[in-house]
This record gives sequence, C-alpha cells and structure tokens, in this order.
Amino acid sequence: MHGPANGPFYAIYYPALAIIGVPANLVAIIILSRGRCGLSRFITYYLVAIAVTDFLVMVTAVRYTPGCAVSTVLVYATRDGSVWLTVAFTFDRFVSICYQKLKTRYCTEKTALLVIGMVITLSYVKNVPFYFTYQPLYILDGVPWFCDIKSSYYTIPSWQAYDWLVHILTPFLPFFFILLLNALTVRHIVEASRARRRLKGSESAGDPEIANRKKSIVLLFTISLNFLLLWATYVGHFLYVRVTAEAYFTGLDFNDPHLIFVETTNMLQLLSSCNNTFIYAVAQNKFRNELKKLLTFPFAIITSCFRLNSAS
Repeated sequence: MHGPANGPFYAIYYPALAIIGVPANLVAIIILSRGRCGLSRFITYYLVAIAVTDFLVMVTAVRYTPGCAVSTVLVYATRDGSVWLTVAFTFDRFVSICYQKLKTRYCTEKTALLVIGMVITLSYVKNVPFYFTYQPLYILDGVPWFCDIKSSYYTIPSWQAYDWLVHILTPFLPFFFILLLNALTVRHIVEASRARRRLKGSESAGDPEIANRKKSIVLLFTISLNFLLLWATYVGHFLYVRVTAEAYFTGLDFNDPHLIFVETTNMLQLLSSCNNTFIYAVAQNKFRNELKKLLTFPFAIITSCFRLNSAS
C-alpha cells in the first residue's frame, strides 16, 4: 500500500463538511418550520422534508459506525429520499405554475404529506438489499473492520440487475425528470410573461406577478442545477465502472486515481446535501431576514440581560 498522500485531505474534508452541513440544515429546518418565509404550508413541508433528509445524510455519512453495512443502507436511503423529494418539489412547482386547475387539487398540505411519506418509505425499502452486499474489508484480531462489496455483486445476474435498477432510480430518472420539468416550467413562465407584457405594455416593468415568476425561475434553477452538477460525477463513475468492468471500490490506496475519483464523487454528493440552506439564503429575501434574526437572537438576549442589570 502506498503512502496516503490524499488521506489527510479526506480526513479533514468530511468532518469539516459535517461541522458546516449539520448546523446549516438544522438552521434551515428551524427557519422553515416557523412558517415565516412567505411560502405556503405545503411548499414548506417539501423544503423541511428535504432539509431533514439532508441533515440525516450528513449525520450518517460522515461519521464512522461499527455497523457500516447498516450505516450504508441509512446513507443510501436518506440520500435517495433527498433526491426524490427534490423531484417531488420540482413537480409541485411545475403543477402550481403551469396547471392552475390541477393546482387546487394537487398543491395541498395533504398531498405534500402523502408524497413525502411515500418517498421516504420507498427510499428505505429500495436500499435494504444493500445490507447483504457487504463483507469486512479486513479482520484484525477477529474483529471485522469497515466494509467491502462482495465480488458476487459484480457477477450474479440478480445483483447486476439490482445495481442497474438502483442507478436508474437514482440519479438517472431524477436527472431526466428535473431537466424536463424545469424546461417545461421555464417555457410556460416565459410565454406567460410575454403575454402579460403585451397586455400591460409599459406598466409591466414593475409588475409584481412577473417579478414573482422570475424568483420562481431562480429558485427552481438554483436547486436543480445544484443537484445536476454535484451528481454528474456519480453518473460518470457508474458509466466508467460499467464500461471498464472495474469494481466500485479498489482498496485504500489514496494515490490511486480510481479511489480519488470515487472519493470526489462521494464528496460532491455530500456537498449537495449541505448547501440548500445557502441556496435559500441567496434566493429568498424572507429566509435571509429570518436567518439574521435567528443568528442575532442570542446576542439580543445577552444585550437585554446587560441592560436589565444596568437598570437595576
């Protein structure tokens, strides 16, 4: 085994990501749950659910646990839940913007809760078989350490079919749906905005409806592009493994280009579960205001205490 030249970088990156991602997602959960961001409740449900699954991804993926097979199932399940909740949110926005008649029936709190429950449940059911694909990476004094994928995973047809199914469901189908839904949504918004400008003429410059549509485009594009860009290497790695017939995991040589590619894929995946809070902060004025209040709240309490002590 070569010297782990890149090992220290990975050892620093994952804890640092946890230090940033865990509190960032907690902040998003708190702010969105308070319902003061000017969003309808069913939209808030989707965003809170995404934040919760992202939080669970950060907690389960960047900490070592003795039962790494169980941990892997939890990581994959929460990751898939986050991805498909992003798809569900994108579809909800597509219906809300493009189909006003269907909006009153579909875009409701009851539907949002039902969709969220189905997505989370199916995500866990889909990933349970992964528990049976792992074996110890090595055994030291009779104690199994870490996890390695069994060689049978690459040779038995049923496992190969399952591997294709897993990757088609996440992320190939989400890639397709998010691209399609965003393209249709943006086309509808652009056409509706043009028609509104023709009707309102010069008054359209300050039209709040057009401004709201632009915000919708920004939020949709930002969340979607975040997903597409940070998952692109995952798709590339899957295709690479299929073309070259190499294993997903090749050992612990941190100078191996394949391992570097694998770790880069993992790092970008985890990053996609870390930065939605920052996306909301950039795209939503009311979210930024609530974030400022939350961050300054402890200082406001301390200041009030000093003032009370001074007055007494």
